Amino acid sequence: MEPTGAVVEGGCQGTMRAEIRTTGERAHSARSWMGRDAIHEAGAVLDVLRRYEPRQPDVEGLTYREGLNAVYISGGVAGNVIPDECVVTVNFRFAPDRGVAEAEQHLHEVFAGWDVRVVDVAGGARPGLDRPAAASFVAAIGGEARAKFGWTDVARFDALGIPAVNFGPGDPMVAHARHEHVQLSQIEECESRMRAWLTS
Repeated sequence: MEPTGAVVEGGCQGTMRAEIRTTGERAHSARSWMGRDAIHEAGAVLDVLRRYEPRQPDVEGLTYREGLNAVYISGGVAGNVIPDECVVTVNFRFAPDRGVAEAEQHLHEVFAGWDVRVVDVAGGARPGLDRPAAASFVAAIGGEARAKFGWTDVARFDALGIPAVNFGPGDPMVAHARHEHVQLSQIEECESRMRAWLTS
């Protein structure tokens, strides 16, 4: 089960990780003017990310929120060397109205002028809540469905043409946070709803 706060969440976002490479010229740090610091050059990449305005498209009645963020940065040679390379790894969470090729094209547009290398990607899934199997599940579970922020195995089912939704205990808004937790009452609530659906 996927943490959804005991609410049905439709579809899922696609996810793409890419490395944005900046270059410089090595030099001794005591004579830094003889080189060009690639880590300093990465500041421009971070400026792009700070200014980035994510889309919030409506897909089949559910509002998704895209995101483009730095998740890792690496660079440096030694404590006395101006580095000639720095890599900013970004994660692009794209709404399911974009395909993988369109998402990659968007990254190349956002980071035009830099070396962009996609290192990992998984397409998203449209909600599909109008499909009979999904619609009957949503009706049995109750509540108002919302968009899934994040990638889940719903995308694998969608690729096979199998209706699927996200549902389970746990607040998705605290996923991967230090205070991530699941309330026992939600586990019981989800079990009760699932049993009611399976036995109806």
